[in-house]
Amino acid sequence: MGLIVEERKGAVMVWTLTRPDRLNALPDLEDGEAFAKACEAVNADLSIRCVVMTGAGRAFSAGGDLKAMKARADLFEGSGAAIRERYRRVVHRIVRSLYGLEVPLIAAVNGPAMGLGCDIAGLGDIRIASDRASFGVPFMKLGIIPGDGGSWLLPKNVGYVRAAEMLFTARSIDAETADRWGLVNRVVPHETLMDEALSTAAQIAAQPPQALRMVKSLLRQGRDMNFDQMLELSAAMQALAHLTEDHIEGVTAVLEKRPGEFTGN
Repeated sequence: MGLIVEERKGAVMVWTLTRPDRLNALPDLEDGEAFAKACEAVNADLSIRCVVMTGAGRAFSAGGDLKAMKARADLFEGSGAAIRERYRRVVHRIVRSLYGLEVPLIAAVNGPAMGLGCDIAGLGDIRIASDRASFGVPFMKLGIIPGDGGSWLLPKNVGYVRAAEMLFTARSIDAETADRWGLVNRVVPHETLMDEALSTAAQIAAQPPQALRMVKSLLRQGRDMNFDQMLELSAAMQALAHLTEDHIEGVTAVLEKRPGEFTGN
């Protein structure tokens, strides 16, 4: 069985990280390829409108394998140049693939999300936490830094001062604190986590798929654009959206006071 177990639920794809005996530790050397293939398949399938990602067992992901770190094995083997290259080819491939996912990603955080696990959860467009979830970036405790780009991502999710506190102290935060800090959208009872995530995914999947992918692209690119650049890109995408059949269906549905039925055309 591979790391990512996929289950299709209509227009929603559910990914479950399935390495529960190791608290879904990441990454093994093949994990970059696993995430890349999963993301590429979704991007190429216009019938998929949303992805929900969760973890098997009691953790979302505990992040790096400490036994491998201590043994300087696998990802951590060899010279500094060799380790750097593996980070680029494995760890960075994971986060680049998730960042480039063209449909909305819901992270259903079922338990501890630490290190790379925390940053992967943070790549979700929407993050729903179980009341058993916790979040941490304990790189400093291990004498290392966030090699997965977390020092760029975390401040965007919680702000500079809170990211600094999490990184400098290596302390974890519970789900309620994550909610207050804006790291997650909401906290729900553990037993209802997947129901909540799938309900939200169904609402997303009911939207016109071309416009949905455009809006996600605008949100992603808007992080690094100035306002004038965003206006230009928005005008170009809006022109394309106006020419879709789904646009006419949406307008017609609103005028007729009924839900829209969108086909992706």
